[in-house]
Amino acid sequence: MMVLITYDVNTEDSDGKKRLRKIARQCVNYGQRVQNSVFECVLDPAQCKLLQSTLLSIMDKEKDSLRFYYLGARYQTKIEHWGAKPTYEAEGLLMI
Repeated sequence: MMVLITYDVNTEDSDGKKRLRKIARQCVNYGQRVQNSVFECVLDPAQCKLLQSTLLSIMDKEKDSLRFYYLGARYQTKIEHWGAKPTYEAEGLLMI
């Protein structure tokens, strides 16, 4: 299923900057960054719960915000893109 993950981390202090880097690093492990604090991730339910648990353990619930949007298996019909950043095929071939 496609999960859209967004976050807003308070970076007024050095701890916040560390949390921001840690959250971004975890998201990169599971998906594609589509905007600064927005990731599209194709996950199975177990991966989703693991990532959610990891991110919740990193964030400061008093200062930060984390959102998961569950777009499901037929997500292609739910996403429209315009603008400068090129789109990508989430389940396509990835070459490194």
